[in-house]
Amino acid sequence: MTSELFSPLTLRSGQVLKNRIAKAAMEENMAGDGQLPDWQLLSLYRHWATGGTGLLITGNVMVHAEALTGPAGVVLDEHAPLEPFVDWAKAGKSGGGAIWMQINHPGRQIASDMPGVVWGPTDIGVSLGKHSSRFGKPTAMTPQQIQDTVARYAVTARRAEEAGFDGVEVHAAHGYLLSQFLSPLVNKRTDQWGGSLENRARMLLDIVRAVRAAVSPSFAVAVKLNSADFQRGGFGADDARQVIEMLEPLGVDLVELSGGSYESPAMTGRPANNRTRAREAYFLDLAKDLVKTSPLPLMLTGGITRRETAEKVLDSGVSVLGMGTALAITPDLPERWRQGREADHAMRPVTWSDKALASAASMAQVRHQMRRLARGRNTRPGTHPAIALISERRKQQRALRNYRAWLAKPRATRA
Repeated sequence: MTSELFSPLTLRSGQVLKNRIAKAAMEENMAGDGQLPDWQLLSLYRHWATGGTGLLITGNVMVHAEALTGPAGVVLDEHAPLEPFVDWAKAGKSGGGAIWMQINHPGRQIASDMPGVVWGPTDIGVSLGKHSSRFGKPTAMTPQQIQDTVARYAVTARRAEEAGFDGVEVHAAHGYLLSQFLSPLVNKRTDQWGGSLENRARMLLDIVRAVRAAVSPSFAVAVKLNSADFQRGGFGADDARQVIEMLEPLGVDLVELSGGSYESPAMTGRPANNRTRAREAYFLDLAKDLVKTSPLPLMLTGGITRRETAEKVLDSGVSVLGMGTALAITPDLPERWRQGREADHAMRPVTWSDKALASAASMAQVRHQMRRLARGRNTRPGTHPAIALISERRKQQRALRNYRAWLAKPRATRA
């Protein structure tokens, strides 16, 4: 069996990952008071840090305090105190690996009961059939709002480096703001940010340039990109290939490939067109095509749970494999692989026909495992998805009350 899985990888920034296994971002939604990382996140990341991964990528950290993917989202903007993030970085590096902060803006993918703003490239809302009302109605961003958002990404990246993180990953996948700008189904603008792929990619490229300029050359900058949106007429594999080529001259270290959005949740194995259902390494076929022409090293995330599958991913030419759910259940899985062992348990599958509800339940199951790990408990992957979903919604209701109260404070006193 090839040993490449545990071989180091040197990135163009000069940063060296100790192996090819990454903990991919999962939206923890576990912020403490002030939308800051607290003991729960530190405890959780110590578990992962000592489990053998070469790279930990945090769940998405918000660049805009008024635009969160969930009410317990972590915010790192110009006003946030830095010390909690210093502690988070130390926890993530306690096992000798690297930790990168995923930075994100949700755009139109914001729940309708959330305060703040709901922005998008246009006013086209999230379409989920009977569940569409779960999301707010977006307003089209003005040029000034776009420019301000670019600046926010740079601020968050700079402050992440100051806190001791080893890199950032700009989230441009899963239907969030930058993915919305890339999508021809959502981005119907007629100005310099709409129309051609070059225009639709402009905001992403401007952000990467701004981030790269705000951090040191040795600080890693990565991008998470959909290999496809899995929607007819949406962002596809050829678009991804061209965007990767656009990113190459900008000092990007790594591109992580994933896929889907809330409208087509391929990242949970349930796309609208069923193309990736019921198998591991959901996006490997698309990655095999992209790796042939990619000028940048690629990371593949989605459905990897066994070492055999991980080896196949690397054999395809992918440089790093990312795992989420598997590490939420078995945080020491990489070390187990090194010892020739596999995970003892797998997550209970969600087989509901309602894809939107099934996706929400799948994410609730994962968060349930992460919270157990944070409290020093064993995971329970057999938890019924309905129980996990009900519990998650109760926690989110409490978090929403706290977030509303925090957001209502004067900006300078929120911390």
